[in-house]
Amino acid sequence: MTPPASGGAKTDRRASWFKGVLDLLVLAGLTDGESYGYEIAKLLGAAGFGQIKGGTLYPVLNRLEEAGLVAAEFRATEKGPGRRYYSLTDAGRATLGEQGGLWLAFDGSVREVLAKAGVR
Repeated sequence: MTPPASGGAKTDRRASWFKGVLDLLVLAGLTDGESYGYEIAKLLGAAGFGQIKGGTLYPVLNRLEEAGLVAAEFRATEKGPGRRYYSLTDAGRATLGEQGGLWLAFDGSVREVLAKAGVR
């Protein structure tokens, strides 16, 4: 991930935060149906996460596949290289619901503490 330019912060921790939530974002990116790595990266980039490199994304996809949270299928194409398509499994959908809820609760707690400190 290439984080957007910061507003003068000495240490930009967004890349670390992103890596901590990337599994969840990939699962969320598959809720509308199957997709392949480049399209998932474009979706997340369009959401404001910057350019996501294959060396960041594909290990996550492999880990999610090994955990049974996504299914993968290689498909040959008439033009160009084949693609590996990923789809959300029932276990992946359940994990997304559970972990997504936990993330939103965490986000709410962080926002509450920051608001009390005057950060808006």
